[in-house]
Formats: sequence, structure tokens, C-alpha cells
Amino acid sequence: MTDGDVTDVGDTAVDDDGSPDAEPDVLVACMGNVLRGDDGFGVAVAEALADRDLPPGVTVTEVGISGVSMAQDLMDGYDAMVLVDAMERGADPGTVHVERAEVPDLDDYSRREIGSFAADMHQTDPAKVLVLGEALSVLPEPTVLVGCEPRDTDDLADSLSEPVRAAVPRAVDHVETVLAEVRSMADA
Repeated sequence: MTDGDVTDVGDTAVDDDGSPDAEPDVLVACMGNVLRGDDGFGVAVAEALADRDLPPGVTVTEVGISGVSMAQDLMDGYDAMVLVDAMERGADPGTVHVERAEVPDLDDYSRREIGSFAADMHQTDPAKVLVLGEALSVLPEPTVLVGCEPRDTDDLADSLSEPVRAAVPRAVDHVETVLAEVRSMADA
């Protein structure tokens, strides 16, 4: 899904007693390396979200390029997660993608491979975080990805390209839409 589309984010959050939880706990985890140009997209979105009046129960965290802190955050227990990052999908730079996370099948990985994700998460990608979260049984459902098609993430640069910079407000709007959907499911 790309700009303008809304995704169905899944099941209703419930309290421990099985009753609907009016205020679901949602982790908005923003990944990126601010020294790699457009890879800093997630960090820019985290900064923009800091200026927004977000619903109770929403935690926005900038995880940089370290998946370890995100895995540790997930262990606190969340009803949903929004993962924000630069995502190469072959579209034009600045295109915002919103999609339901597809967690790879754990049977596709050996225990050693999964363990290596935890040991080497100083520089990680979202797929490894999803696998590790699933292996630890802490990956919330739903987990939604909000990403931006980068122009350049290979060269050292401390700023976003113009199309990616222009995409930040649209991505923030998409994050808020996902948060509203998660909240409306909890109210249902």
C-alpha cells in the first residue's frame, strides 16, 4: 500500500480480564541512521511525532540502527507496533508505504540464526527485529510498517533528500491514521 491508502490493522486489544482496553499500548519504533542520508527517515518522523498530541498509551521511540533497544522495548508488552523506517520497494523516492508486517516463518531459521540476530543487532533491519520479536513471543499483533522509498542510503550525508524530507509529514499522518484505527478497534 502507498500514499493515501489505509490498512486494516487487526484485532481488538483486550485487558487481562478479557474486556476491551479503551487505550491500547502502542509502540511507534522509528529506525534509521542519520549519517546515511535518507536512512534517517525514521528519526525525522520520530522528531515530527514529538510535536503531535498523540493518544494515551502511545510510546514513540527513536531506535536508531540498534534493534536491541527495540527488542527490549517490545518485552514491556504492547498491543500494537508501528515500525517506521526507510524501505526500498522500487517506487519513486519519497513514496510512503504502509503495510502489515509479514513475519517470516521461524521454521525458516535455525536457533543459531535467530540467536545471532540478538547478538548482532547493533546494525539491523526490520526483518530481523520481527523474527526476534516473534521468537521471543513479544511481537504485537498488529505490527504495521510505515516506510518511505529512499533516494540514497549508501553515501555519508547528514540530511534527507528533498523527496524524502517532503514525505515526513505524510508519514506522520499515516502513523496517526494507524493509531486511530488501533484505538477504534479497542473501542469496538
